[in-house]
Amino acid sequence: MLEAHHLTKRFAAVAAVKDVSFDIRPGQILGYLGPNGSGKTTTVNMLLGLLEPSEGTVFFHGRDIQQDLVGYRRLVGYVPEEPNLYPYLSGREYLELVGRLRGLSAPLLAQKIPALLELFGLAHDMDTAIGSYSKGMKQKVLISAALLHDPELLIFDEPLSGLDVTTALVFRSLVRTLADRGKTILYSSHALEVVEKLCSKVIILYRGQVVAHDSVSRLRDLMALDSLEAVFAELVFREDPDRIAREIADVAAVRERGAQ
Repeated sequence: MLEAHHLTKRFAAVAAVKDVSFDIRPGQILGYLGPNGSGKTTTVNMLLGLLEPSEGTVFFHGRDIQQDLVGYRRLVGYVPEEPNLYPYLSGREYLELVGRLRGLSAPLLAQKIPALLELFGLAHDMDTAIGSYSKGMKQKVLISAALLHDPELLIFDEPLSGLDVTTALVFRSLVRTLADRGKTILYSSHALEVVEKLCSKVIILYRGQVVAHDSVSRLRDLMALDSLEAVFAELVFREDPDRIAREIADVAAVRERGAQ
C-alpha cells in the first residue's frame, strides 16, 4: 500500500504541508480535498517523488520510495492538473513516446494505443498534432498515458478538467473498475459531488494541515450534515458564502454616476 508518514514541506520559512499522514490500500480510492493553496499539489508531488519532503517519508509496499525512485515510478500512473504535452506530436506519437519510456514493446503499444484512443473518442484525431487539440482531448491523452503500462498506483489530480459530460461519466466508472481490480488510487479534486460518490475515504486539507480524515458517511454523521459539500464548507470555509456572493454581486452592479 501507499503510506505517507508525517509529510512536511517547507519553502524557505513557509510550510506548505505540515505533518500529513495517511495510507491507501489496494482497492481503495482516497479523496484528497482542500481549497486552492491548501497543499494538495505539493503533497502529490511528494508522493510522486518530484519533491523531497522537508520531513517525513513516503512508503510503497513498505519501502521508502527515495531508495529507488526510478523503480517506484514504473509502478505509478499520474494525471496532472495541467495538460502540458508536446504540441507538435500527435496523440499516437505522444503515447508511443510514453510507452517506450515505460519499457513497453512496440507490438504491445501497437495494440494498446489505438484501442485506448478509440475508446476515448480520439480515433479520427490520433494522428493530428496535439497543439490543435481541445483541453478535453488533451486530458483524454493524459489519462491514456497514465493507464498505458497498467500501473499499481494511480494518482489523479483534477482528472475531470475539460472533459465533456459523457467522458466524465465513463471516467468515474473507470475509476471504480480500477479500484475493483485492486489498484491503489489517490483522487485529488475540487469536484466534491464526484469525490462523495467515488471515494472510500476522504482527507480534507486546510492551510497545509489535515482537518478531517474519515469515510464520507462518518464525516456527515459526526458533523450532522447531509453532504460532503456541507462538511467541506464547515471545516475550511470560515465565511458565509451567501454573504460573500451578495457582496460580489453588489460590487459588480456598481455603475458610474448618471449611468443608466
